[in-house]
Amino acid sequence: MAKYMKNLFPYLGIKTPEREALFRGFTKVHGLPDVTELDKIVRELWLLPEREYAYIAMNLLNKRLKLLGSEQADLLEYLIVTRSWWDTVDLLAGQVAGSLFTRYPELIDRYAESWIVADNMWLQRAAILFQLKYKNRTDEERLFRYIKHCLSSKEFFIQKSIGWALREYAKTEPERVRQFVAETPLPALSKREALKHL
Repeated sequence: MAKYMKNLFPYLGIKTPEREALFRGFTKVHGLPDVTELDKIVRELWLLPEREYAYIAMNLLNKRLKLLGSEQADLLEYLIVTRSWWDTVDLLAGQVAGSLFTRYPELIDRYAESWIVADNMWLQRAAILFQLKYKNRTDEERLFRYIKHCLSSKEFFIQKSIGWALREYAKTEPERVRQFVAETPLPALSKREALKHL
C-alpha cells in the first residue's frame, strides 16, 4: 500500500473494505462525533503517521457534510495543503469543497479564487475539481477560466485534473467542451482525458 503511494506515507495495511467495516462498527457503537468536536478530531487524525487515519478523518467529514458550517472552510484548506496527495485532495475537493461551496456559495470567491492563484498545486487542483459533481450547476465561466490559468503548468496532477474536470462536464455539455478543447491549447494529457468519452 505504501509502495502504491510512492512510499510517501506509512500504512497499517488495513484494506478499504475492512477499514470501512471497522468504521461502521465503531460508529454504530459510539456514534459520530458532534460537529463542534469535528475540527479537533479530524486534525488529530490527519497528523497521525499512518495514512488510514486520514481516510477515517475524511469518512467523518463525509458523514457530517450536511452539518458543516462555513467556518469549516479553514479546516478544509488546512487538510488540502497538509500531507497532500491525490488520495486525499480529490475527495476533499469533489466531496467536501463541492458540498460546502454549494451551501455557502460566498465561500467560492474567498477560497477557490485564492486557491487557483496559489503556489500550491494541490490548492489549484482542488479549485479545478470542486465542481466535479455539479453537472448543470457548473459555473462554466469559472471552470474554463481556472483551466486557462493553469495551462502552462507542467505538473502531472494539474494537467490530469484539467482533463478530468472537462471529461465530467462533457457529460452535461459535450458540445461546449468540444468547442473549448478545440479553441484552447491544452496539454496533450489534458486534451486526451477531456475527450476520452466524446
